[in-house]
Amino acid sequence: MSSAPAKGLTIDGTDGSVYLGSLPLTQPQIGGSIGKLLGWSDASRSISVRTNVETVESARTALSFGAEGIGLARSEHMFFSTERMVALRRMILSEDEDARSRALAGLVDYQTGDYSALFSAMKGLPVTVRLFDPPLHEFLPRTDEEIEETAASLGVAVRALRLRLERIAEINPMLGHRGVRLAITYPEILQMQMQAMLAGARAASETQNEPVIVEMMVPFVSTATEVSWVRERAMAIVENAGLSRSERVRFSFGTMIELPRACLRTGDIAHMVDFISFGTNDLTQTTFGISRDDAPAFLAAYQRKGVYERDPFVSLDVKGVGELIQIAIQRGRAANPKLKIGICGEHAGDPASLQYFSGLGVDYVSCSPYRVPVARLTLAQSSG
Repeated sequence: MSSAPAKGLTIDGTDGSVYLGSLPLTQPQIGGSIGKLLGWSDASRSISVRTNVETVESARTALSFGAEGIGLARSEHMFFSTERMVALRRMILSEDEDARSRALAGLVDYQTGDYSALFSAMKGLPVTVRLFDPPLHEFLPRTDEEIEETAASLGVAVRALRLRLERIAEINPMLGHRGVRLAITYPEILQMQMQAMLAGARAASETQNEPVIVEMMVPFVSTATEVSWVRERAMAIVENAGLSRSERVRFSFGTMIELPRACLRTGDIAHMVDFISFGTNDLTQTTFGISRDDAPAFLAAYQRKGVYERDPFVSLDVKGVGELIQIAIQRGRAANPKLKIGICGEHAGDPASLQYFSGLGVDYVSCSPYRVPVARLTLAQSSG
């Protein structure tokens, strides 16, 4: 097929049709009979449906589909622009705490505005902000041009920067220096994000009647001591900001459960948190020992030969991953009966997985914006 790149292409995501040129697009809307059906279904379900977002635009889309809050706001994805990427790289590649602090100072303003806009868009609905959780390799310069630009912005020689990149390179970044490990080894990153989050919440609270409900979530934990370390510092920052008893900004602290050890030790973690949320994508990866990015190379063959009945990244593995989730919920609620429980992996938008979650006593699920209507309807059917 030949095409004229200058004219672009339009792809119909429903049936795969490809059209030459950029055709007019319309934003999907829910109304009429479907809107009425979903309205009826909402009355018969007890599990809330939230959404996973990276931008304010995604949040507004999810709201139009009936989302009842944000269950996962991925803060690191707010940096995928040239200007912000430069600032972020300065922070990652700084050699000492003072240099990182100077680089982070410029990021506070960016994130404050992002959070304020996100909280304002949600108008009093809960917003769960995941702490910074980037596999660092996604943000580092790769091409010669990017390396030269980054070296110039840092004021270092290109050769020195290449050596620094070699030193921090990771063999397996998805299990490396990310999530809670970043917050503990570089506490100034935690400080920056907390300052921006609370400043954004305060700014949003001054422009709306509804309170701002902020739920801070620590990712990739495996031990209770990690949770305790972050909680102590996070709550001190909230206290110093004068928001610990605020009626305008309501703050809660929780953690993601996405590693098998965390599932088994949720009883130790539960008394330190207000909520937990299962990140089923990473939990599936680490339970099976399968990289989700590399799985397509063999999963189709496994299914074709009957080794796996289904793709565990599409529909939850009930016997393995599901049992770990059950164990975690039982032990977590035994330690903290008031513990709020959510699901925030892609499985939260899969009908078969949702039917399983509906029997676990969870409080909410959180899926991508366009899966919100499916989740609303499936959970209503499951509750019947």
